[in-house]
Amino acid sequence: MRADLRDAGLSALVALGLFGTMIGLRTDAAPGGLFLVGRPGALAIAVGAVFLGRLAILFRPGRLRTAPDRAVRAGFYSAMAVFTVVLIGTLPPIPLWHRAVLAAAAAGVFLRLAHRVRTGAPPAAGPARAMARAGQYLTPLLLGAAVLLPFVAGRYAIDTGVIVLTYVMLGWGLNIVVGLAGLLDLGYVAFYAIGAYTFALLSQSGVGFWVALPLCGLVAALFGVLLGFPVLRLRGDYLAIVTLAFGEIIRLVLLNAVSITGGPNGIGNIPRPTLFGLRFSNDGGADTFVEFLTRHGVPVDYSPTQRAAFLYFVILGLALLTNWVSLRLRRVALGRAWEALREDEIACRSLGIDVTVTKLTAFAIGATFGGLAGCFFATRAGFISPESFTFIESAIVLAIVVLGGLGSQLGTALAAIVMIGGAEVFRELQDYRMLIFGLALVLVMIVRPRGLVSGRTPSVSLGRTRTIGADMVAEGRG
Repeated sequence: MRADLRDAGLSALVALGLFGTMIGLRTDAAPGGLFLVGRPGALAIAVGAVFLGRLAILFRPGRLRTAPDRAVRAGFYSAMAVFTVVLIGTLPPIPLWHRAVLAAAAAGVFLRLAHRVRTGAPPAAGPARAMARAGQYLTPLLLGAAVLLPFVAGRYAIDTGVIVLTYVMLGWGLNIVVGLAGLLDLGYVAFYAIGAYTFALLSQSGVGFWVALPLCGLVAALFGVLLGFPVLRLRGDYLAIVTLAFGEIIRLVLLNAVSITGGPNGIGNIPRPTLFGLRFSNDGGADTFVEFLTRHGVPVDYSPTQRAAFLYFVILGLALLTNWVSLRLRRVALGRAWEALREDEIACRSLGIDVTVTKLTAFAIGATFGGLAGCFFATRAGFISPESFTFIESAIVLAIVVLGGLGSQLGTALAAIVMIGGAEVFRELQDYRMLIFGLALVLVMIVRPRGLVSGRTPSVSLGRTRTIGADMVAEGRG
């Protein structure tokens, strides 16, 4: 117990050193210039959260041996539940239902942990199988809700859905590299940027979105292969460092190649996609969607929601394409080679699998979907700049994949909905959003350390277990 408290205290001191200037001080503008304002309350909350979070990790049920230990730690979790409810209740003015949802979720997690510790009960048997069973019903429900969203929701919900689906697509693309092949990639945003800038440059020559879309994927795949060659012999942390450097190199090139990319000024006036040549505009042209319907006896008034809904269905189609290709690739020889590489590279080599080709194809196919998502981002925003492709984007996409569960398509989609959609819903939290986001990640890693939908069931199996006759094996039964 004393060692755990000392460990948590050291973590809090490190947090105090790191967050002292980042959270404890804020820059405000004044007529005479800029001045610093102290925020001791926010700093105390951040350091206290680190201290309590570290204790929560150290007090996980698997480390408990004696009944007194379980009693002390159960009391700690119960106190954490009360503290969390009080803390969330005293946050700055936020809608009541936002605070109620946050407090109920956090208190539920801590009370669940307290119950498990107090009773000494092991985790529920077969959670992966239960999640897989739930996924059979949840997947069609999510798909149906995604298709119906533009018909029942307003403009803000549609725009939020576009952002969420973009990150779902990016998560599924990175899931090929990280979740299936087991290659830690911290520079995935580079392929996102390559796809966006490829379309932006092609559009200046009059190339439309639908023609440029596959070209953006091919260019991103080429850069994925170029990244793959230098990292063929690297693993773990070294691979992560190189991919991180690759992402920063691409960003710096975009920032400094002013004559090509526009540098920090970016590239604007990127054209929007069309529906069979019909534009979603209100300029009165004959090639607009509204004019086409009016000429054919369907009078429709123009609304900006029409273009938003069209963009929503475009990214929905691209995301579903990514999911379909990923699921099909998992069942062919290449997908099984990825899974073998993820589990043990040495054993993979011993089976005669070409590790070089396996790694390069994982990087190339994952980069392809990142390039397609970048192409869509450019046409949706109409303007791109290097500031849109920083390391934090790679970190968010990687967090979505890890939080959802490595190799899980459904888990990645759920994590994107929770992280991106939840950030939009709780936008009023402002400075506290990242703190609550970090706390939520810690809690999820305690309760579900392998992600929301965990499990590494092989993509191809023999089906149900069968009994082998005694005449087929020397031992009598299989």
